[in-house]
Amino acid sequence: MIDINFLKDNLDKTKKALIKRGVSSDKMDELLSLEEQKRQLMTGAQEIRGQRNKISAAGKPDDISKAKELKDRLKEKEEQLKIVEEKFSSLLCTIPNIPLDDVPEGKSENDNKVIEIHGKSTEFKFEIKDHIALAKGDIDLDRAVKISGSRFVILKNDLVLLEFAIINMVLDLLRKNGFEPIIPPTLIKSEIMKKTGHADTKEELEERYYLQKDELFLVGTSEQSIVPIHADEILENVPKRYVGFSSCFREEAGSYGKDTKGMFRLHQFDKIEMISFTAKQGSQEELNILMGLEKKILEMLEIPYRVVHLCAGDMSKPSASTFDMEGWFPSQGKYRELMSASNCTDYQARRLNIKYKTAEKAEFVHILNATAVAIQRTLIALLENHQQKDGRVLVPKALRKYLGKKYILGK
Repeated sequence: MIDINFLKDNLDKTKKALIKRGVSSDKMDELLSLEEQKRQLMTGAQEIRGQRNKISAAGKPDDISKAKELKDRLKEKEEQLKIVEEKFSSLLCTIPNIPLDDVPEGKSENDNKVIEIHGKSTEFKFEIKDHIALAKGDIDLDRAVKISGSRFVILKNDLVLLEFAIINMVLDLLRKNGFEPIIPPTLIKSEIMKKTGHADTKEELEERYYLQKDELFLVGTSEQSIVPIHADEILENVPKRYVGFSSCFREEAGSYGKDTKGMFRLHQFDKIEMISFTAKQGSQEELNILMGLEKKILEMLEIPYRVVHLCAGDMSKPSASTFDMEGWFPSQGKYRELMSASNCTDYQARRLNIKYKTAEKAEFVHILNATAVAIQRTLIALLENHQQKDGRVLVPKALRKYLGKKYILGK
């Protein structure tokens, strides 16, 4: 959640920034009004407690009726305070993070800004096949539908080996760069999901799988189960970096068309995620480090890509700044998102109460997340960009020592 004191101290600037994210000025005025009501009620309750304490200390019999009156007034004041606090907290949780100054203005992905292009779009002198045609028997969609329904997939043989080769390559790279590997839970408590800022609105909840009986959410990304790992802790040393592997689950409500065929937009997929906890002064530098590692991975996989700075209206609620890495998909003739990297500043840390030690005091950490590899989408980009005329797929050099093959698939 945002810092209400920062909002008050920088009202005009913050209002303008949040309006870029679709937050109305009226909503912010209502939030400030509730905060003022809360403050006044807390002051009033404290004054009544002070009067009661004086009466109790005096111990005079004729003050009994006055003490009862103060008790009733305090109860009324505390009930009013509880109502206002609930309204304030509920509204505060719907306010997205304040975008950083360089975030482009805009309402949707159409307003995002391409800032870099790396590698040439793959050109072929033969008819391009999509990943479904290339994978043939190694991607079983029909049996997955029989077992689980649409938008699930069974991977076999070379594709299974290719997935684990990518995982091992990425883990080796990130461990060398100071990331601690972790496999977190895929089911998390409702209150934990809410504290990460991913379950406050109707739109956010529509993406989630929820187990009503146990009040547990299935994670949509391992960020949601790694970020809370240090809840209510004060970190001695930052940055602290994790790389987490997880199966992820998303409803993907409203998705349709080509994206729902094959492996591009699944209800279940595997992902490796980078998470950093850092000091506020170093969070933008940390974002650059994470993006540099994303670029390195795509270059090792020899996938052409471009870097896109998301506009204010296209970022997730906890993010203050997000960059996407979009890979080239030959069968679609366009770039599509493969990775994202976000600086969430102290937005999640405030709800989760995660701090770090400084020389003077403990301050809220800045939390960043970045995709190391979204497995199924990356498999598509790799297969399509490295396809050969005879139907085989050339394995990128960086993967061959993990896979033990130069080619996969084909006859």
